[in-house]
Amino acid sequence: RRLMDNEALKKLESRVDDLIGTCRQLKKDNHAIKDEHARLLEKTQIARTRIESMIGRLKALERGS
Repeated sequence: RRLMDNEALKKLESRVDDLIGTCRQLKKDNHAIKDEHARLLEKTQIARTRIESMIGRLKALERGS
């Protein structure tokens, strides 16, 4: 009985270690995704500003014609 308990405990410990490793990897992946999201938001804002500027110039050109 004691041998079974020891084996079960070792198996549980191994599973907990695996879960800890998975959690660490998920945290790392989540951080990378947040960084990428912030970078994409910045690029989107830059593109939006440039497009709005082009539209403004086109409208000004249209009014001038």
